[in-house]
Amino acid sequence: MGKHENRSKKKQAYSNKVVQTCLLAGKILIENGSELNRVSDTIKRIADNAGLKDLNAYVTITGLMISANDEAGAQIKEIEKRDFDLRRIAAVNKLSRRFAEKKLTINQFYRLLLKVEHIGLYYPFWLLMVAAAVLSGAITVVFNNDIPDFFITSLVGMFGWLIFREVSTRVHASFISEFVAAMSIGAMAIYAVKFGLGQSVDNIIIGAVMPLVPGVPITNAVRDLISGNLISGPARGIEALICACALGFGVSLALIWLG
Repeated sequence: MGKHENRSKKKQAYSNKVVQTCLLAGKILIENGSELNRVSDTIKRIADNAGLKDLNAYVTITGLMISANDEAGAQIKEIEKRDFDLRRIAAVNKLSRRFAEKKLTINQFYRLLLKVEHIGLYYPFWLLMVAAAVLSGAITVVFNNDIPDFFITSLVGMFGWLIFREVSTRVHASFISEFVAAMSIGAMAIYAVKFGLGQSVDNIIIGAVMPLVPGVPITNAVRDLISGNLISGPARGIEALICACALGFGVSLALIWLG
């Protein structure tokens, strides 16, 4: 009887660890911009490779619910933030493949996922600012053929992105940081033209807001809809639409007040 209970406890502990690993892997994928059908597929592959064939997962952009056998029960993980970091997605996929090849135990897999969750910035902060500046200036030249406004658009775009990052670290609602950054970009563009530093307010604004446009959320929303996810697809689409509206409202407010 004692051996049977000990075996049952080990099986329960193993099942719980598999469910926790699946939850953590799914959480990392969702928080860093993965589409939900990929998240669901990764979770099921991890469970299959761990020998947990009866695992079921319900995946949304705000939470994960995973149920296994009666011993592991059902567990839930809340998704509190959503960002975009392809390195973390690639790291989870790499660890999942190593686990499938039996190069990792479930405990090692879980510990490595904890490290993946805390990966820092891949690029230094100054390089991200330079990238925002170059993107802003290049958009003005490519789409509007406005070469004289390249440098001022680059500066406005860089400072607008910096304001967005600073506000987003203090306020969790993304549309607020988008709104404040867009309003700041509009004001900087207007004053730049008034002081003779630029020629076209419209071209400067169009280029400077490009680093803030929610292109990846829109793409993921379409991919979720195509894959048949009629809950997360519209939810992501509405989230992207709110961010886009915040950009428009912020620029409009600056033009009304200062234009």
